[in-house]
Amino acid sequence: MVEMKVIQKIPLQQINLSDDTFSINYLPNLKRLRSSIEEIGLIQPVLLRKKPNGYQIVCGFRRISIFHELRIPEIESMVVGEKEMDESKLFLVSLHENLTTRGFNAVEIAIALEKLVHSFQIERTVVVNTFLPLFSLEPNEKILNTYLSLAQMEDEVKTYVLKEGVSRSNIRRFSAIKPEDRMALIKLVSFLKLGENRLRELLTLLEEISQRDGCGVRDVVHRPEIESVLSPKGLTPSQRAERVKKVLIDFRYPRIRQKEEQFEQKRRGLGLPSEVSIYHPPYFEGKGLKIEFQFETTEEYRSILSSLSQLGDKTEFREMLEDKHQITNTNNQTNSNSQYPITK
Repeated sequence: MVEMKVIQKIPLQQINLSDDTFSINYLPNLKRLRSSIEEIGLIQPVLLRKKPNGYQIVCGFRRISIFHELRIPEIESMVVGEKEMDESKLFLVSLHENLTTRGFNAVEIAIALEKLVHSFQIERTVVVNTFLPLFSLEPNEKILNTYLSLAQMEDEVKTYVLKEGVSRSNIRRFSAIKPEDRMALIKLVSFLKLGENRLRELLTLLEEISQRDGCGVRDVVHRPEIESVLSPKGLTPSQRAERVKKVLIDFRYPRIRQKEEQFEQKRRGLGLPSEVSIYHPPYFEGKGLKIEFQFETTEEYRSILSSLSQLGDKTEFREMLEDKHQITNTNNQTNSNSQYPITK
């Protein structure tokens, strides 16, 4: 606990702004704090630590940053001596002050936990049982490891995690990918603006394809088939995401792609009128086939029904039904052994 100190004004030029030993900030929103300082001034003094060549910030990084932006030359401060408290205790002071004055985003939680474990050598069991609940997290080793992995990721990934509200399960999927692969991947997912479920699907597919083919995720991301579906203009992010997903499923399940081509060839062989369409369920999952048709007159209706009544006699139609049944059984077996259910 820091004893009450005399408040004194310290010139900003004597404060080391680059020393982030006690900082727990990542992409802070300073708008409200800046407005408050401009309107009524500083409410709470910052806490500094005296060093031989100036002062080190313990609490007040955001306030000092705003003072610096506003070109205010000095700031009200309380100062502790260099040897007065050890760094781990000072970090706890900074942590608790921030907990009482603002919330932490996911990356800031990761930074705080990483510093507790690695910088200040707090035992992991203590961090799990004492500090995770402070962030409203369950005292669980897996959760700790998730945030520690996030702290080690690239800034581009951290920023994406914040902006898109990425779940802990998807953070773990990112952590399983090599750094050079993550950098290629983050460009793709940022462009697609995926929701949580689609992000999970994409990450799982990429992991399975790269493992099966013995290549990096970046090699899959840069395949021309994916780049070709990203280039057309006028598509919504959702449309692009669906196209990328289809390409990845084709990579992951090449047999389905082959069956798609065979299905289309047999469909053309049926010689159906242009007003009639026949479909299989997406990725051949689900039961049966679907036929749709449209008409304007009674004569057109009767003509279409006549064409449909002859389908059962055509070899292509019987083969389509048999193929659909075989693929459905294969998919059910594949899904039971795969991490990725292709119906999602």
